[in-house]
Amino acid sequence: MKLIFLLILGFNLAAAQNNYSLRVAVGKPTLHSLANILLGKFGAYRDDLKAYNLDGGYLLTKDLFTLPLDLYLKGGLTYYKDPFYNDVFGADFYIKIYYNVDFWKNRIRIGFGEGVSYTNRILEIERIDAALQNDNNSRFLNYLDISLDFDLGKLMKYKELNEVYVGFLIKHRSGIVGTINNVSHGGSNFESIYIEKNF
Repeated sequence: MKLIFLLILGFNLAAAQNNYSLRVAVGKPTLHSLANILLGKFGAYRDDLKAYNLDGGYLLTKDLFTLPLDLYLKGGLTYYKDPFYNDVFGADFYIKIYYNVDFWKNRIRIGFGEGVSYTNRILEIERIDAALQNDNNSRFLNYLDISLDFDLGKLMKYKELNEVYVGFLIKHRSGIVGTINNVSHGGSNFESIYIEKNF
């Protein structure tokens, strides 16, 4: 709890235009498919495998098409911690759109990002997934960033924490059914929690 409080204070930067975003996330891999996760099936493959992620973004368009849609250009670095194999480092670059739902002076955002992902080694969870399906692996794959969060400041009625979002994230790497590097099943899903600050 102390760590979360310190992160919130650390992200509580002086806001001017809120054109930028910074996100810190931690997650665990799962063997569930993306479809199963979206249908509510959760569960880590191994608790000792973790992914630590830092993402930054720039607001391209606010209220796209006069709808409550915000479009960001984002990039991030991920450290995949594995106590039994070599640790892996990754980079993601993507476009992300948020649908803002405002109600009772609160805000929930539903986010969907699409882009590319690269790791310096094949992730263990991706080796397992490929082996189970007799499929290929690749360090370069398609990337999806799917999130659901809420504005902590508006929820707590504490103005200084406005534009601080806490939420759930799915980091998804895949070959888009064989489209990229002939990878049909050798991808990965990481279920993550995060805190994000717009400034």
